Amino acid sequence: MTVNLEVAEGVGTLRLDRPPMNALDVATQDRLRELAEEATRREDVRAVVIYGGEKVFAAGADIKEMQAMDHTAMVLRARGLQDAFTAVARIPKPVVAAVTGYALGGGCELALCADYRIAGEHAKLGQPEILLGLIPGAGGTQRLPRLIGPSKAKDLIFTGRMVKADEALALGLVDRVVPAGEVYEQAHAWAARLAQGPALALRAAKEAVDAGLETDIETGLTVERNWFAGLFATEDRERGMRSFVEEGPGKAKFL
Repeated sequence: MTVNLEVAEGVGTLRLDRPPMNALDVATQDRLRELAEEATRREDVRAVVIYGGEKVFAAGADIKEMQAMDHTAMVLRARGLQDAFTAVARIPKPVVAAVTGYALGGGCELALCADYRIAGEHAKLGQPEILLGLIPGAGGTQRLPRLIGPSKAKDLIFTGRMVKADEALALGLVDRVVPAGEVYEQAHAWAARLAQGPALALRAAKEAVDAGLETDIETGLTVERNWFAGLFATEDRERGMRSFVEEGPGKAKFL
């Protein structure tokens, strides 16, 4: 399989496995969507790590496969491409991308679908589609400017240039840079910590933030208010407040 889902201690690792560069061909895209939907459904998956292995995250789409596609073929495929990445973005649980080596084109767009990005010190990210006479087609023109702002996103998209990990950190494209050998370990630790948290409150927080970014502030506040009030019906809220009153802050156990 080109993508695998490995689950341990509440953390599901979506592992890309298509050597040598984890090129995201159609079969890999479809498998990614399938496993993202499985991670969404599974109660034993409480947080997710997206990982490509020690050497590379994903170097982009399979260009040879794309070269053979004409306009009609891509009209039929483009929605499936976006749907695969959207399935990852819509996992209603904390998701972290563990970025090693190259995260280019579709690889960068996949990292953008995570809530948090941890990159190795030698990682390189970018949207080089313009160099092929194309634009990003798996969400890059939409998620990248929402993350780093339109002018910075346009610079990367217009030039197609790669950025090293330190510049990616300065741009806000990644959230943490660590030694190359620690990328997965630190990403897993981030996910494992949240896997111990209140699952419904984390889901509510993610959906409120994401929905709010897509609408005006009044609608966003309504989304927040509804989630906030709704959580008062949950066992996690009851457990968290009881622990606070009886034991002090930060001691609640949600598993």
